[in-house]
Amino acid sequence: MSAHGDVDMGHTVAGWTGTSIATLGFGVAGLGIVAVSGPLIAAGVAVIALSVIVTWVLHLAGWGKPSGPRPADQWDWRVKDLTARRGHPDCVGCWIAGRRAAAAAEVGKPVPETVGAQL
Repeated sequence: MSAHGDVDMGHTVAGWTGTSIATLGFGVAGLGIVAVSGPLIAAGVAVIALSVIVTWVLHLAGWGKPSGPRPADQWDWRVKDLTARRGHPDCVGCWIAGRRAAAAAEVGKPVPETVGAQL
């Protein structure tokens, strides 16, 4: 088991980067609320949206890992996930990128039909 228990979520470059950017966005939006500034609130919301996109791109690049226990050599948050190109089973980010079918097929799960496949 990992030092973080059975579930080791967020201990990745993607997780730390996304959290840092989102925290900055919430700070900017909060400042906008205190200052009663619509543009500042909008800027904060835009930074929060940016954090989601940055986290997703880093996850797809291999800097995010699937949740759950992993081998001891994968515990460090700076270790790149070499299985990211195939996708992670039950991962929404991989599903959006079209990688979920490959991961599900490897695990032996039924592969869901893609949207718009029935014409």
